[in-house]
Amino acid sequence: MKFQEIISRLTGFSTPVFGVQWNPPEPQRAIARRVIAFLEDRRVLFVPSEMESPDHCVQSILRIREFLTQELAGLDSDQPLAQSLRAMRAACRKCLATVEADDRRIIEFGAHRNHYASWIFNGAIGELRGVFGIHIAALAASHGLDVEGDLASILPAAGT
Repeated sequence: MKFQEIISRLTGFSTPVFGVQWNPPEPQRAIARRVIAFLEDRRVLFVPSEMESPDHCVQSILRIREFLTQELAGLDSDQPLAQSLRAMRAACRKCLATVEADDRRIIEFGAHRNHYASWIFNGAIGELRGVFGIHIAALAASHGLDVEGDLASILPAAGT
């Protein structure tokens, strides 16, 4: 999805987004670009959950959380980029806490259709995707980046 389309989907910014008056520092832009590129290859964020193995999803979420922690190491905590990465990392922790509860039965039975574990698993993955979609859109808009491929499917819809 192109930068201009992402901008048209976002509302509520109180400052101009990526204009002549403001250009994000290149180090922050490079970090945002790395984060988006990494997330574009994380199937847990966009592949229909019924096509995924819950255990593989958990492993992917753990890798995402580790990657975000590494990227946060070079940022000041008050920067908007750091706040977005922290929010995404917190969403990973919440999702993991939800699916790892109940003696890991949710992971074990999360792919079984109509089992209570699948409802919990799918809900947790959906919430994770919602949080990531909002923050990825904000990162892309504030740093002038495109979001390629399937990852763009989790960005907020136009007019919401």
